[in-house]
Amino acid sequence: MTVYGIGLGPGEADLVTVKGKRLLESAAVVYSPGRLSRTVALNHVPEERIGDLDFPMTRDPDELRRAWKEAAAEVAARADSEDVAFVTLGDPNVYSTFGHLRRTLDAFHPDIDLEVVPGVSAMTAFTTALGVEIESGTGLALREAADGAAPTGPDRMVLFKVTDAPATHEKLTEAGYDVRFGRRLFMEQGETVVTDDPDELAERDYYTLAYAEREGVERDVATAEFDGVESGGSA
Repeated sequence: MTVYGIGLGPGEADLVTVKGKRLLESAAVVYSPGRLSRTVALNHVPEERIGDLDFPMTRDPDELRRAWKEAAAEVAARADSEDVAFVTLGDPNVYSTFGHLRRTLDAFHPDIDLEVVPGVSAMTAFTTALGVEIESGTGLALREAADGAAPTGPDRMVLFKVTDAPATHEKLTEAGYDVRFGRRLFMEQGETVVTDDPDELAERDYYTLAYAEREGVERDVATAEFDGVESGGSA
């Protein structure tokens, strides 16, 4: 049978894809790696079909490998006779716990079939939440920004895990970027915040993104000249 890695999207229950919802409803058990993904999954499957796996909060590699081997063994045992699902927020292949499960299953249970069902990632949903357009022909870099890190270089960047918004904002503005933040975008758990003011996000929260655009960056698209033109006016 098959293990389905299903992306639940950024957190709103109705942003799960049609295929993802269908497979959730048909899976014998739906494994969840954490509280938030479990909350979203419960909108689509009854609690008795949710399987909770234990993942310790540690950086010890031996402890992590032990936990993933145990999780993979449990999932593989169920998948030997019936379809099961493993859910994550966002997309299973974008900064996701599913990658650990997939690698462990490949190594120790190679006969298990795996299928990934993509989900809406906060890395793309941020454009809607922040009102940002990434035009064709432009470059975009995706970086991690935990603990105030603020890598620079490209004209546009999306930084995730912004756990120190004021520090990240200070470093980026000093490097010549305009910065906007989004916290818990399209999530039903907690307050969604979209702001240019890092002081509104002084409290640390793992689910915070920053969009940085170099000041004065040119938009080389035909319709760029329409920006700022009022409806009915002329460029």
